[in-house]
Amino acid sequence: MKFKTIVRSEHLNHHGVLFGGYMLLWTDEFAYVAALEDYPKTRFVTRGMESVSFTKSVPNGAIVTFDVNRIRTGNSSVTYQVDVTAREMLSEKSFDVFHTRITLCAVNAKGEKVSLESIAEKN
Repeated sequence: MKFKTIVRSEHLNHHGVLFGGYMLLWTDEFAYVAALEDYPKTRFVTRGMESVSFTKSVPNGAIVTFDVNRIRTGNSSVTYQVDVTAREMLSEKSFDVFHTRITLCAVNAKGEKVSLESIAEKN
């Protein structure tokens, strides 16, 4: 699944490039949306991100593309590979920016883990 956003001035750090916290926020948000697309009507919480790796700074005005792909499904969790590229406003060339894996866990209204299989059976 692909998601896109644009880096605006409110996303910049004191060096004038994308603040890494926004990259983490978007990664979490887009993985969550992917999980909801894959498992409708399921409540998820973020369990963790693996080896967060920023490879290049992203300037203001860049279009950032998040490629989110499911790579593992467990009993109550699902893991996505997130690969991010960016393209500067006046360029046609994209460059690698960020890579991670994020795991989301299915929970009930009390915050207790639930089986993805049991949720699928209800839908």
